[in-house]
Amino acid sequence: MAKVVAVIGASSNRQRYANKAVRAFSHKGFTVVPVTPSETEVEGLKAYPNVLDVPGAIDMATFYVRPSIGLQVIEAVAQKGIGEVWLNPGAASEELERKAASLGIRTVSACSILGIGEDPSRY
Repeated sequence: MAKVVAVIGASSNRQRYANKAVRAFSHKGFTVVPVTPSETEVEGLKAYPNVLDVPGAIDMATFYVRPSIGLQVIEAVAQKGIGEVWLNPGAASEELERKAASLGIRTVSACSILGIGEDPSRY
């Protein structure tokens, strides 16, 4: 079964990394769940306003939002049982990393697209 990844801050704008991540993870065989309150669909996939609205389990999340937004959603991520969060460039902060750790979430502060062996420029 494919690993399920939530792209927090997903976007339909194909120039944004939040969209490139949706395409890259899909290309690598992940089941991708776009999470954004501003869109209902991203790259043909149903988008959800919050991770708690997503049916079923989510294995990991990748954040494409400012740290201030990340701090607002990290507790929902913990409630959903997501144990691994990638904080992409511009999404990380010491405060967010501390909060995630206090909730038992492992964080990786790096580009998740590179982390799965893809080059963002391909997308």
